Amino acid sequence: MRVLLTGAAGFIGSHLTELLLAEGNSVLGVDNFSTGSMTNLQHLKRETRFEFREHDICAPFDFGKVDFVFNFASPASPVDYSRLGVETLRVGSEGTRNALDLARKYNVGFLHASTSECYGDPLEHPQTEEYWGHVNPVGPRSVYDEAKRFSEALVMAYHRYYGVDTRLVRIFNTYGPRLRKGDGRIISNLMTQALRGEDLTVYGDGTQTRSFCYVSDEVDGILRLSRSSEHLPINIGNPTEWTILECAHAVLEATGSTSKIVYRPLPEDDPIQRQPDISKARRLLGWEPKIDLKSGLRLSLDYFRSCAEAPV
Repeated sequence: MRVLLTGAAGFIGSHLTELLLAEGNSVLGVDNFSTGSMTNLQHLKRETRFEFREHDICAPFDFGKVDFVFNFASPASPVDYSRLGVETLRVGSEGTRNALDLARKYNVGFLHASTSECYGDPLEHPQTEEYWGHVNPVGPRSVYDEAKRFSEALVMAYHRYYGVDTRLVRIFNTYGPRLRKGDGRIISNLMTQALRGEDLTVYGDGTQTRSFCYVSDEVDGILRLSRSSEHLPINIGNPTEWTILECAHAVLEATGSTSKIVYRPLPEDDPIQRQPDISKARRLLGWEPKIDLKSGLRLSLDYFRSCAEAPV
């Protein structure tokens, strides 16, 4: 297949590009580098089945017929969507619509990268796909949360009204090589701080929870979903729940660091708990993660060491 992947230079997008190429597909990657980096794709520059176009998908585009569309273009970290709030809303609306129009034009499958942030600060725990969420529509995180919630509605509208063969993946916290340092995500922050011998920053009292999925597990689940016939959202994430404080101690163990843990105020609307119910993914996709957090941190160690050694 010739596959179109928006957000190809991003963290998950670049790993998905690799997996698609490894399976023999041709990949047309699109990115405007608002948060992605060509460094993530540099090792593919001699791959004849990989094409790349620098483009902002908020502007209409068509680079020729494709056989499937993966839509992964969006700022996704708190640092990025706080800085690019309007751009985040636009790519979730205008950008998603342009990508859907392309799938509709060529009558091909479409998979949209959504997020666990659709659940907001959840009142249901763990989170099932049927839970509608508890989201502040005007808070500082709303530019991301509501962009993704709107894009889910748009994807389902194109499916219901135009018959587009769509899929929705709700991605939970994902980590691994190519997770950009300094982007505000928990693992990249803690690993880089630990390897630099800096204090580890924990927000709040550290009892809030997250579930961390290693990137190879995440993209495996995404690819399986793309080959399914399920049109409603599916959670793809690791169901093992960790407190942030437990995560910080796991980072200290993996790195051998003697850094201290320091506490800072909890950001506004920061979710207190996050844990996916993956029963649907197990049943429909035969998927569940294989790599636990401690193993994933060890697998990521060389990458984060290179980040820590790079100039600040």
